[in-house]
Amino acid sequence: MKFIVYTVALAILGFGWMNHLQNKQSVTAVTELSSTINDNNISSDMLPELLENTKDGSQKKAIKELMAQLIGQETDVEETTEAATALAEDVDNSTTFMGILLTFLTAGYAGILFVMHILPILAHRATHQIFDSGAQLEKDLMSDARSKVAQGDYEGAIQAFREAAEKDLGNRLPWVEIVKLQRDVLQVPAAAIETIREVLEKYTWQENDAAYFLFRLAELYDADMGERENAVSIMQQVMQQFPETRHSANARHKLHEWGVV
Repeated sequence: MKFIVYTVALAILGFGWMNHLQNKQSVTAVTELSSTINDNNISSDMLPELLENTKDGSQKKAIKELMAQLIGQETDVEETTEAATALAEDVDNSTTFMGILLTFLTAGYAGILFVMHILPILAHRATHQIFDSGAQLEKDLMSDARSKVAQGDYEGAIQAFREAAEKDLGNRLPWVEIVKLQRDVLQVPAAAIETIREVLEKYTWQENDAAYFLFRLAELYDADMGERENAVSIMQQVMQQFPETRHSANARHKLHEWGVV
């Protein structure tokens, strides 16, 4: 459907530009006719003879237009020249307006094509230049894992998320998805706790990621396992590990909620 619309729009623009070029030729022909009338002292009654003796198609068209404008009038050479000049100006003004309109329409059409088709291609290529093949592989593995989730193959999804995590050791998202599956879908919070402890012991994390896992671990102990003492211990660990940070402040706030400090 889009192809048909684009084709029709292109055909209309093409017809418009062809017509515009023909009109430009008409302006030249009428201007030349004005000079011919003045140089050869031609009055309106002599125009039929001039038409008969003219071989050039553009000139013939210009003479016919002038004759149509002067029909029923008897004009001398000067008046006929003035009429031809006025006709040339009218045709030129009309052609100029049509040229401006066609330019805007063509620019708009080109802009639509650029935004809808060329720009997405450029953006896609730029994205691929930014992300290396390893990131692309990780993306594919994450897609595979999410497909398994949609199919109800949760154990297969967990394995796929683990494979994705191994491809990008600094990315916590696969582990987050595993913990979510273990707690919310499989309803085995103990397995989720084991996973978080595994990733904290096995890998080195940035501050925000490590704090996230610790808070998540405390939540699991307190809300799911009913082991607040372990949760309190983890919050104290956050305060010791990340002093004078927002993570420490959040941990202190949580301890206040629990009535510990």
